[in-house]
Amino acid sequence: MINVATDPSQRSKISDVFSPAAASRLSVCRTWAFNDGGSQALQISPGVYDELVFQGLDFVIAEARKNGIRLILSLSNNCKDFGGRPQYVRWAKNAGAPVNSDDDFYTNEVVKGYYKNHIMRVLTRINTITRVAYKDDPTIIAWELINEPRCQVDYSGKTLNGWIQEMASFVKSIDSNHLLTVGLEGFYGDSMPEKKAINPGYQVGTDFISNHLIKEIDFTTIHAYPDIWER
Repeated sequence: MINVATDPSQRSKISDVFSPAAASRLSVCRTWAFNDGGSQALQISPGVYDELVFQGLDFVIAEARKNGIRLILSLSNNCKDFGGRPQYVRWAKNAGAPVNSDDDFYTNEVVKGYYKNHIMRVLTRINTITRVAYKDDPTIIAWELINEPRCQVDYSGKTLNGWIQEMASFVKSIDSNHLLTVGLEGFYGDSMPEKKAINPGYQVGTDFISNHLIKEIDFTTIHAYPDIWER
């Protein structure tokens, strides 16, 4: 939505989504609050933002508010689409940080600093339309730390667990008003090894149970792709 709303001439498309959704009594929508590097980037480089793109997100939130729809705003992505984890690591590498893989996103202090800066920038943003800070806007029902995180260097889920604890605490230190979720797909990990057989044939370094037991995490998510998993 943020990419479409960046162009004022295309913003009617956002209304065309929210209006019939509200008429159908759909009340919650999940969308991105990030676009890192690349085309139409919100975050052009670490800490550098495109104001016009941010105004597009402002419009999405304002339009959701007008239609009585609550938003779950995701703060990053696991894969390279819209930048995500790979872009953060690439930025850090270009700055001379000792990073070797995308999984360094969870442990490298430079990368974590970039991500925390993004959290701060988004949560404290003052909407140019509603004049309400995102962290104070009831239109936003929840924040999502990252869409479908995976960690291939540690299948136990412990590396990701440490990152979730750190970032969840950071989010709540800025905004205790909104719910917070991780963004997991739903794979079992080492906390319930007998359940790992239910996973679709592989491990992704997450632990659905322990990753959601962190006290700052308010609800769970599952992303199901049965048509892909059966292949």
